[in-house]
Amino acid sequence: MDDDSRYEAVRSRDERFDGVFFTAVLTTGIFCRPSCPATTPKRANVRFLASAAAAQGAGFRACRRCRPDAVPGSAEWNVRADLVGRAMRLIGDGVVDREGVAGLAGRLGYSTRQVQRQLVAELGAGPIALARAGRAHTARVLLQTTELPITEIAFAAGFTSVRQFNDTLRDAYDRTPSALRAAAPAAGRAEPVEGAGVPLRLAYRGAYAARQVFDFLARRALPGVEETLGAPGARVYRRTLALPHGGGIAEVAESAGAPGRRWLPCRLYLSDLRDLTCAVQRLRRLFDLDADPYAVAERLGGHPRLGPLVAKAPGLRSPGAVSSDELAIRAVLGQQVTVGAARTLGGRLVAALGKPLGRPDGGLTHLFPEPAALAEAELAELGMPAARRATLRTLGAALADGRVQLSPGADRDEAERRLRALRGIGPWTAGYVRMRALGDPDVFLPGDAAVRHGLAAIGATVDESEEWRPWRSYALHHLWWAIA
Repeated sequence: MDDDSRYEAVRSRDERFDGVFFTAVLTTGIFCRPSCPATTPKRANVRFLASAAAAQGAGFRACRRCRPDAVPGSAEWNVRADLVGRAMRLIGDGVVDREGVAGLAGRLGYSTRQVQRQLVAELGAGPIALARAGRAHTARVLLQTTELPITEIAFAAGFTSVRQFNDTLRDAYDRTPSALRAAAPAAGRAEPVEGAGVPLRLAYRGAYAARQVFDFLARRALPGVEETLGAPGARVYRRTLALPHGGGIAEVAESAGAPGRRWLPCRLYLSDLRDLTCAVQRLRRLFDLDADPYAVAERLGGHPRLGPLVAKAPGLRSPGAVSSDELAIRAVLGQQVTVGAARTLGGRLVAALGKPLGRPDGGLTHLFPEPAALAEAELAELGMPAARRATLRTLGAALADGRVQLSPGADRDEAERRLRALRGIGPWTAGYVRMRALGDPDVFLPGDAAVRHGLAAIGATVDESEEWRPWRSYALHHLWWAIA
């Protein structure tokens, strides 16, 4: 896009571009999302910026009406496999907050100077500024939706000091933390009741096929680690989380059919509030909330055979994972067995090697086993063939010692190559891991039996899948639902 086409998107308040770019108004010193309902500024008074961090760095404050800092992340980072795309996924996961810029660069395999230069060139902000903008947004949400003490919010959002917290919020919003809290209706804030968790809203853009996503997760829910409660349309998905500073439990509500709602209600119970940002990003990946359903529908909806499926399930997503290592292990458990059988095997594995919670919470009793726990385990309790047990041990060892890297910023091609080099892991398993654990939107599994049946059901061939790039992962889910 050039600036003229961006301005046309602003004039038409086109929400498809929310999060793709930001509109900074020179006369007011405010930046907005493209769909902001305020009066459209004159073209001469507008600058377009690639990130909220760039806008804040240039001295602009977030609009209090459209809250541009709260938009879903750009779907571009899911598609791109280059340095910038990988860096953005890692920054979202909190790597800069935990490990600094040097840790980010080390994970990417580049120098800190190279990472800084490329991020500034494309986004107008370096890794520290991007992470800082994310912390500011998290802090604002907590201030305006909870009654947590302000000092606790500062550290939960990832700030290292209260002074840094205060300075950042004044720079970003031109308000003190107390003023930000006072600006929100008190009735909308949750009291800090012990054990009540942190309530949040997980925003998404466009249509969202919540029923299909919750069905997908419910059918694969592992006993002890996951559960889905309630009837379709009002379900709550619950699961345990292993996070950098401790454990936690997440609850995400389906809330289907709510008029005008573009978010999923969420509640997080964390042993350490410093894990808040990381937990949110992992849930966003699990529910594929940063996807661009407009681009997917434009590409897939025009296909003569796949189009009717796209029209039947608008906003169908490609669910990811909260833990890439967990997903890889579960993919091996699912080799050549049904979804139900894989769920049973996963439940046995959790009961045998999972870390028990300090106190069970409903059906949630364990954290999923760490890869290192599988490396030396006999795994006889699984009742699986010896060759499959050996593959699980090999995979656990490779994940534990770093020979296979499946972090959000991993090189997808390299990760797939290393997975397939492990004995017992073939194209289906590596592709499934690439799609869900690494969030690749362009994976197709031609050897999958359900995919073949789905293709036959719509009269399509494997060769036609090339026409569905770069969104073949979404096409694959449509084919699965075609025979569900």
